[in-house]
Amino acid sequence: MTSHSLTAAAAGTWRLGDLPVNRMGFGAMRLTQNGRALSNERTPHDRDRAVAVLRRAVELGVNHIDTAAFYFSPLRSANELIGRALGPYPDDLVITTKVGPGRGPSGDWIDWARPEQLRGQVQENIRQLGRDHLDVVNLRMNGNRPVSDLFGALAELREEGLIRHLGLSNVWPEQIAEARAIAPVVCVQNRYGIGERRAGSQEVLRLCGELGIAFVPFYAIAGAGHEAGAGDAEHEAVLDVARAHDASPAQVRLAWTLQQGPHVLAIPGTGNPAHLEANVAAGALRLTDEEVARLSALGQAAGADVA
Repeated sequence: MTSHSLTAAAAGTWRLGDLPVNRMGFGAMRLTQNGRALSNERTPHDRDRAVAVLRRAVELGVNHIDTAAFYFSPLRSANELIGRALGPYPDDLVITTKVGPGRGPSGDWIDWARPEQLRGQVQENIRQLGRDHLDVVNLRMNGNRPVSDLFGALAELREEGLIRHLGLSNVWPEQIAEARAIAPVVCVQNRYGIGERRAGSQEVLRLCGELGIAFVPFYAIAGAGHEAGAGDAEHEAVLDVARAHDASPAQVRLAWTLQQGPHVLAIPGTGNPAHLEANVAAGALRLTDEEVARLSALGQAAGADVA
């Protein structure tokens, strides 16, 4: 499909609390390096190209960027790239961050943050992004365990004005209910995509729609590749639909994702300018009901992910 002149507005809009965003956004996880994200074994992306990708994303109407302080490679930080590329920030730009996981200076994963450590993680995101507060902070969970202590700590920071809105990531329906008893939840980020959905994901998708909460899938393009990105192998059904629309498999995956409901947002990430334009253009691709059903039949529950 033609990508030039197509903007993120073609995907429609949703609100993260009181913040309107185009449903086609951008994820910064893959921005810092070539190859597998969140690894110290790959070469960093060229800084100027990464900056150019971010600026081009905004030119194309992207006004929702997902990032985290733990998105970094040995020489690149996603947050600092965002600050360099886009500061001073456009008034309509919404930056969503997440807290919970931690990585040491060498990139090794360390223990999940305790409630008293979340303030430091929030402040580090604020510092790196050059902001005085964060638009949306997602609490990233690791397993189906109580969220009240962690979410309660973030709710206190929200009351202080360090955070505008709160969300959740990698959660189950009961965790959403527990969090909503403490403070409003504006979005949920879970793994979700064609052929790659964890158990309970359909229930979370439905629940978010009923509650007016944005559902924001990650790995929508990568599928089983996760941090490594999309693999060479592709479902024949995806290829058939792509050929029918003169589109790429990645565009079909994004279109299918957006057609799961008006509350579903997409945050595909890339360090490649051409891939960026193709991803944004996918917001204008409309699959038929039959195509959506055929692709949905490829879904299978997968185990919980903790990346």
